[in-house]
Amino acid sequence: MPGGKWEKPFYTPYALYGTIDYIYGWPAYEANNGFTAAQASMNVLESFGYCGYLWIIWKYGEKGRSSVGGGWGGLACLLGFSLSVMTFAKTVIYCFRNIGHNDAMTIIFLWIIPNGPWVLLPGYMMFVFGADIVQGLAIASGDIGSSPAKVVNAIKHE
Repeated sequence: MPGGKWEKPFYTPYALYGTIDYIYGWPAYEANNGFTAAQASMNVLESFGYCGYLWIIWKYGEKGRSSVGGGWGGLACLLGFSLSVMTFAKTVIYCFRNIGHNDAMTIIFLWIIPNGPWVLLPGYMMFVFGADIVQGLAIASGDIGSSPAKVVNAIKHE
């Protein structure tokens, strides 16, 4: 926070951000708002989860490819899907908090554009991992002719 012990040199850019998004500024701190602490806890869980996902890919991945088969592949896919849903949902919930005091240009250039990747990338990951899960379940059940399996198969082969 501005004037805090660690503001310079590490947190100087956040002084501006704290005036744009009150959840990271003095208004939330003074109101004893717990959202920031709850979000930080989820960030820690996500970080450990993504590290676990990367470890599975690194440890059990096929040489020369970034794919993992079998049970470890299923676990990696489930982990990637779950974490992307967590990141996406947390960001969307976060989007509805404490920015209404800004003008439109500030919201667009200093809030929407910097935060956009945290919605777009996890949204894409949910789609890819979800398609892998549906495809795997369709193959495992022998029902590759169902509508969901056909849609996923058509998407993956375009």
